[in-house]
Order: sequence, then structure tokens, then C-alpha cells
Amino acid sequence: MAAMQVVPAAAAGVVVQVQQDGRLGSRRAPVVCATGAMSMCHGVMARGAFGSSSGASALSVVRIASPKLRGVATMAATKVAAELGLTSGGEEVEVVAPEDVLIVENKQRQDQERVGVLLLNLGGPDTLEDVQPFLYNLFADPDIIRLPRLFRFLQRPLATFISTLRAPKSAEGYAAIGGGSPLRQITNEQAEALKASLQSKDVPAKVYVGMRYWHPFTEEAISQIKEDGITRLVVLPLYPQFSISTSGSSLRLLESIFRQDEYLVNMQHTVIPSWYNRNGYVQSMATLIEKELAKFEKPEEVHIFFSAHGVPVAYVEEAGDPYKAEMEECVQLIMAEVKNRGIRCPHTLAYQSRVGPVEWLKPYTDVTIKELGKSGVKSLLAVPVSFVSEHIETLEEIDMEYRELALESGIRNWGRVPALGVEPGFIADLADAIIEALPYVGAMAVSNLEARQSLVPLGSVGELLATYDTLRRELPAPVTMWEWGWTKSAETWNGRAAMLAVLTLLVLEVTSGQGVLHQLGILPLFH
Repeated sequence: MAAMQVVPAAAAGVVVQVQQDGRLGSRRAPVVCATGAMSMCHGVMARGAFGSSSGASALSVVRIASPKLRGVATMAATKVAAELGLTSGGEEVEVVAPEDVLIVENKQRQDQERVGVLLLNLGGPDTLEDVQPFLYNLFADPDIIRLPRLFRFLQRPLATFISTLRAPKSAEGYAAIGGGSPLRQITNEQAEALKASLQSKDVPAKVYVGMRYWHPFTEEAISQIKEDGITRLVVLPLYPQFSISTSGSSLRLLESIFRQDEYLVNMQHTVIPSWYNRNGYVQSMATLIEKELAKFEKPEEVHIFFSAHGVPVAYVEEAGDPYKAEMEECVQLIMAEVKNRGIRCPHTLAYQSRVGPVEWLKPYTDVTIKELGKSGVKSLLAVPVSFVSEHIETLEEIDMEYRELALESGIRNWGRVPALGVEPGFIADLADAIIEALPYVGAMAVSNLEARQSLVPLGSVGELLATYDTLRRELPAPVTMWEWGWTKSAETWNGRAAMLAVLTLLVLEVTSGQGVLHQLGILPLFH
């Protein structure tokens, strides 16, 4: 026969666990008999204190004053359960201790909840054939190339045009590093390592990878998350420092996906927007620097050169993007740990990968390398501080372009700290960050961005992005198509003139249905 388990309690609103046909169910009991005298409690129950007059549909029995009274409580509970119609009178009612029920509830909750972790990254072409479509996805993003409202219908044709023109040159760079980006493979390895680390900490979770501009796209990861029935999700951008242009772009896409799907709207989630100041990350970076310094003949003479990905100045000064402040604090924390290990080397922070006519964060990496060479620096150790995976900007831009520039500038000894990848201490710390975030799933916490404070490291996707969306409309895109004003930079004017020429060409092509782009098959849809 099925047994009904009655939970002893001394507070109103106790949940009664009912075992029926091998499945646990629960009902809310609004009335509780709170006394250690089972005879008195039995009398209260017999008078129908738990009956329909109180609106109760469940049974609650008081805590057992003595183990010897368990049998009495069981008989009382069985009788009242039958009177209330909770049983037919033949089932056995078992009174169990509260701690036993807690174990059952925890097990039930674990069975029902499925934890997922979504790693967000930029993405990169896997092969040379993927370069053009990858660039298309990049330039089709309105946050990368921002058109005037009147010409926004040209976003995709323009992305096709620019990606087609830039693909051959970009393909040369990817060919130089092996014929494609290793980012997907490395990120998958990080996901597997993170899953194993969480499992070792008794947190079974599935880890997913969502790329912004290439496979596996964020949409693909979300589809798998839904298929797996994930109920609690921790979103972790693989950028140590938060920026509107990196984590922000990925989170904006994720937020738009959430809004359109009822399952995702109801799914509990939280975001870890930045984690540059975590001890495990800082320790791991310091360890890698220490290992690379040991390879120099005279480590004490090495200049440590931190190179970070740049962002437009307007993002920081006009929108309060915390990226610059977080990057500077990150470098300070790493160098403090390096010095704690007895290493006394000078260091510099600079920003790489600027594009387009707008002003980016300074000092620039290429300019700074030349200046260091002129100042007499002979040994340089490059540290890619904003990247946790090897990709085109570390393997080609730093290892090839900047290394060659350093040697040309008089620097004789060159070294480079590898990206963290699956370094054990780094992965273990990310796992700890996820575990620490789980209690906050469903909550939100965002700091005052106008005061340029760092983000609290936990927040919901929707609330986090709503703050940025109020500001980002006023921000210039990295590649601006319609920005006029006086400037002393001839490069800026040349860039604007070139963009205006491209825009004019596209307008003529679209309105006439003829031209070079149609002959090349780039704009076949407009015939």
C-alpha cells in the first residue's frame, strides 16, 4: 500500500510530503498543533482542527516529544488523514523526522533542477573558406558599423561589400596561423575542463559555448539549452574585463533572444559580467609571467608589456564603460602579485587592434613599442591581458606584427606570455565563480554606471543591458558611416571620405540595379 509521510513541525504553513505511487507530492498545511503532548494533539485533530472549515486540504502533525511516541503519532495521523479524506483509511501514515524530509526535498530539488553554464566568446573562422562569412557577420552588426536611420536597409549589402573586400587580406593572416582560428577548439576545451572541475566540486552542470559571430552561434547554444531542459543558467562571458563592445554585444544578443522565448523568460539566470579581480585569475596570470621571465638570460632587465584590446574612447568617457578602469586595476593586481614573488620589473599597459576613424584608448601598442625601443629597452615580455584563448590577435598581431616591430625598434629579446587556455588554477577559479553565482540566480545587481563604478559581478541579463541600452545609442560605432565635424586628423577625414564613397556607390547600385557589385554577384537580390 502507498504510505503518506507526515512531517512534524511547530510553525504554520508546513509542507506535508505525501508518498503516493512512489512519487513525492506536497500540500500546504495552514494549521499546526504545537505541543509535546501527543494525547492533546490527537484530541485537537479529532475535533477537526485540520478540517474543511479552515480551508485546509493537508495534514500536519506536531513534532514528536519522544521517540516512544512515534507510534501514537502514527495512529493519530492515520485516523485524521482518513477523516479528512486524504486516505481511504487503509493506507499507512508514517511520521518522519524533519531532517529526513529535508534530505528528500534536496534530492527532489536536484532531480528537478538542471544547472547550465553558457560561455560567451567572439568566435572566429575555422577555415579560410569561413573568413568572408565570418567578416560578414561581424560587419552586419549595427554596433560595429552604424548607419544613419535612413540608410539602415543597406546594413547587409554593406556588410557583404566590406567583407568581400577585406576577406583576401584577412585570409592571409589566418593562413599564417595555420589556416583558421583555434578559438573554437580552445573554447570547447575550456568548456570540458570547466565541466569536469564543477563535477569535482559536486556541482553537476552542463557547459555550453555560444559565439557572437561564428559557430557555434549563441542561438545554437540556446537551442541546446532548451532541449536539455536547463532550469538554472549562469552566463559567463570569457572576457575578464567588461566592455560594451565585447561582453555587452554578446549579452545584448542574448537578451533579445530571451525576450522572444517564453521558456527563456521563465528560466532562472544570472550573469558574471567580469572577473578580472578574482584571486585565481590573478594568480594564474602571475604564474605564467613568472615562467616566461625565467626564459630570459637576464629576467631582471625585462620590461613587462601588457597589451589589451582597445575600445573607442567615447565608450568610456560618454557611456561610462568600466573597461579602462577594470583593465588598469587588473594590471595593478597582477603586478602586485608578481612583486610579491620577488620580481621587480617595470611594466607598461597599451591597447591594440584599433580600426576605423574614431579615437581609441591610448597609448597604442604599436606606438608604445617604438617608444620603448627608442628609450633603450632591450628585453620585452608581451602579456595579452584581455584574452584567455589564443586567436588571430595573439598569434598573428602580437607574435608576428608586434614582434617584428619590436625588433625593428631596437628590442633584441622578445617573449610572450601564452593565453590562459585550460590552465588548472584558472579553470578551478572559474568553477568557483560559477558556484558562488548560483545562489543569485534570478536576482540582479548592477552598479551606478554614470559614476563609472565597476559592475557588481552578478546580475540578470535584462537588467544589466537595460542600463547600457539607455546610453549606447549616443555612442559612435568603431566604424562610423555618418559622422561629421572638425578634426586635425587627416586619417579621420580620409576614412570618412572613403566611407561616404562606399555609401554613394551602394545607393547608386541599389537604385539603378546595375553596377560593379551586381556584375560580381554581390548584390543579386537587387536586380
